[in-house]
Amino acid sequence: MTPKWRELADRLAERIRSGAYAPGERLPHIRELVEAGEGSKSTVHAAYKALEAEGLVSSSRGHGTVVRQRHPLKRLGITRYDKAKWRDGDEVAFIADRVASGRTYRRGEQTQTVERVPASAVVAAALGIAEGTEVYARARLVREGTQPTHSLTSYYLPEHVEGTRLVDPAPGPAGRGGGFRVLYEAGYEIDHMREELHARAATTEEGARLQLAPGEWVVELYRTTCTADGTVVEFAIGVHAATRFSWTYEFQVPDSATGGTE
Repeated sequence: MTPKWRELADRLAERIRSGAYAPGERLPHIRELVEAGEGSKSTVHAAYKALEAEGLVSSSRGHGTVVRQRHPLKRLGITRYDKAKWRDGDEVAFIADRVASGRTYRRGEQTQTVERVPASAVVAAALGIAEGTEVYARARLVREGTQPTHSLTSYYLPEHVEGTRLVDPAPGPAGRGGGFRVLYEAGYEIDHMREELHARAATTEEGARLQLAPGEWVVELYRTTCTADGTVVEFAIGVHAATRFSWTYEFQVPDSATGGTE
């Protein structure tokens, strides 16, 4: 049996998606819905918390529960890494997503820290080195205006990036074309990559960094970037606010049939 708070949350979510509650509009006070027979105070409160966790509303003291203004950002799949964007132009991946979403951007909306750290087991396995080996960690936090959208930490072998702009902690992408352009100019042209996506609950630290509502989830990205000969030149871990993105992949469907029978 579906809980009453879930039924109420679903009805309110449908009204939000249909436009009956417009972006920026405040939902009724909990007291109003209780008096209208929608359930007890705890039922309505639970429904509002569910809507907040799903990214449909935001709550704050003095403003109540308000329908969120913006649609999720389009996070492009394959096309965000098009070489023409970063090798021949100046459209790094997060800017490509903004352009595709019809949204504005400022290069200073990406900030970072750069330091040498011992490789964790996950990082070491991806880069093909022993755990504890020193690597460069370039940690970025990306915002849209004042709201964080995601964090991304790239790990590099020192011999690949020492002396390049990738170890410069100045705000914004690492110069024209970003990190992939830096690797290209250093003789490491990107040829292929693998991405893995994992949905999970946010940690307390991630919730604070990304300004998430209690209960909001994140999508964790593992990205392994290689040259044509298979050299891994970057391993990145991204943490994305799940409700602030829609993920889009468009690609040619493989056809590896050999004509054999099964």
